[in-house]
Amino acid sequence: MSESKILKDEKEEHLLFRSRAIVAACVVVMLLSAISVRLFYLQVSQHEHLTELAQENYQKRIPIPPVRGQIYDRNGVVLADNKIEYVLEVVRDKATELDENIDLLQKLIPITAKDIHKFKQQLRVNSRFQPVVLRSALTPEEISIFSVNRYRFPGFAVNIRTERVYPLGSVASHVIGYVGRIDTRDLERLGKNEYKGSTHVGKTGIEKFYESRLHGKAGFKQVEMDAHSEPQRTLEEQSPISGEDLFLSIDLELQTKAETLLQGKRGAIVALDPRNGEILAMVSVPMFDSNLFVNGISYRDYNALRDDPGRPLFNRALQGAYPPGSTIKPITGLAGLEAGVVNEKRTVYGRGFFQIPGTKHRYRCWKKSGHGHISLNRAIYQSCDVYFYDLAYRMGIDRFSVAMREFGFGQKTGIDLPHERSGLIPTPEWKKKRYKTSWYPGDTVNIGIGQGYWTASPLQLAHATGAVAMRGQRVMPHVLKSVRTSRDLPEKVVVPKRLPSIKATDAHWDAVIQGMVNVVHGPMGTARRSGAGAKYRFAGKTGTAQVFGIAQNKTYNASKLAKKLHDHSLFVAFAPLENPRIALSIIVENGGGGSAVAAPMARELLDTYLLPKPVQIEAEKPEEGEVKTTQVNKKNNDRT
Repeated sequence: MSESKILKDEKEEHLLFRSRAIVAACVVVMLLSAISVRLFYLQVSQHEHLTELAQENYQKRIPIPPVRGQIYDRNGVVLADNKIEYVLEVVRDKATELDENIDLLQKLIPITAKDIHKFKQQLRVNSRFQPVVLRSALTPEEISIFSVNRYRFPGFAVNIRTERVYPLGSVASHVIGYVGRIDTRDLERLGKNEYKGSTHVGKTGIEKFYESRLHGKAGFKQVEMDAHSEPQRTLEEQSPISGEDLFLSIDLELQTKAETLLQGKRGAIVALDPRNGEILAMVSVPMFDSNLFVNGISYRDYNALRDDPGRPLFNRALQGAYPPGSTIKPITGLAGLEAGVVNEKRTVYGRGFFQIPGTKHRYRCWKKSGHGHISLNRAIYQSCDVYFYDLAYRMGIDRFSVAMREFGFGQKTGIDLPHERSGLIPTPEWKKKRYKTSWYPGDTVNIGIGQGYWTASPLQLAHATGAVAMRGQRVMPHVLKSVRTSRDLPEKVVVPKRLPSIKATDAHWDAVIQGMVNVVHGPMGTARRSGAGAKYRFAGKTGTAQVFGIAQNKTYNASKLAKKLHDHSLFVAFAPLENPRIALSIIVENGGGGSAVAAPMARELLDTYLLPKPVQIEAEKPEEGEVKTTQVNKKNNDRT
């Protein structure tokens, strides 16, 4: 075997070395470039971010929630307040073995399953550095027990917080509303930054509508921490700005009187000042206690409210949709006068029923024997159905609907409360879309007495009655009267928003208002008993709305019907006649006739609001064993 021979080519070796050196140099350059880019990214592009992260290793920004604004009635009575309480909080970032520590803590102080459930819900929406309440309303004894054992529970601490409270419970609950714990949907709507540190937000009523005013603005503390995440000193602090205090137009005396009158019934009352649109009372019965919702209502309490046939969570004053019945006859009469369909002297023969020409169907009057020849004035104060059947038929649904919308029917009033319903003024177009059928003359006839498809809320009825009282001048209803940003500053009064006026001749206004006056002060008025002995003159109109249809030539005995099938009782009024300061509407569900049920309630409310209150004051120092007092008249300045 011959020996292998290795040949040496210096040129080839030189080229191989050179190529390898170039590759190595490129790799080095690439690595240095990558390092340079990374250094540039860290030192320049991410400088601020990384500096902030580094600072967070020894600094924490702790949010300070603002104090929620209070809510008062027009006279300064507190309706929604804040109470100070001690709470047990947990910071997740500091806590270790959280579930085990909670189990251990339960052996020392009471912590319910409900407390733990709400706590874990809040953990999901709060940051890991933000304190979350585990248990509220700690007693002094419970605070002492925890303080002694605090070293065993890292991340747990007792702090002072304010909690929303409603001193009067269910009074005006549908107006005030309530606050509840913030959930994920709330944060999506409100924004996390604005609500850092806050635990509650308005859910309904004024609490929700004016959330931005009531909440205030959160503050913060920049705190230096040690290696054990314990605060050492405050580096920077910005105080929170408390929420604004709201003064409502609600008159608490009138509100509670209205609630008392409806106690044990189902219905609604709305009273407002027709001059400026201020809501004086807004009642929906049954009611609920707003305090139940502040820290999460129990399943038992919520189920009781939800399953209650009276629907206490439903605000009838805003959301109720009722046939207005005969309460709208004065407005219907005004529309007929303005359209030239009727005049003050024209009479209709009321024979107990009305028939559309060429048909046999009879639209009955409440008075079976009929009213005979009847004018507009008498048709209003004796509530003759036949007169208004005839008026609506002659006027036609198109002109009728337009006229009613001028008074605010079929549309929201714009009140500063959530969830208002618009009610319904029907039109042929609406019926075609809703029921896929044509509009018939009989539909128009029923609308003429506030029945058929027409629905309205108690607020709309009060608003329309106020427009009659002011002879066409309209103001948007509102609950907020004034705002106070600081106790050192005067209140800022809300400026009423004027709405388009209703144009009508003075003679026509006189005619329909006189008819309403005769309802309560005339010898034949349907509510003459309610007007008897009044120390002021007022105008009103009764109404009775059917809740089910009656076949031709049939009658029914109310005593044999289920209560839910009885007629609704309605009444509208304004007073005093010469200078109206209050307009109201009342509906009592399944209450029966308006003159027997709703009208007496209205008289009591008007007396409560308008008449001076006798107050016992000490006139002079009495002799021993003698008590001497003097009667004086006291009247709220807001009512003059």
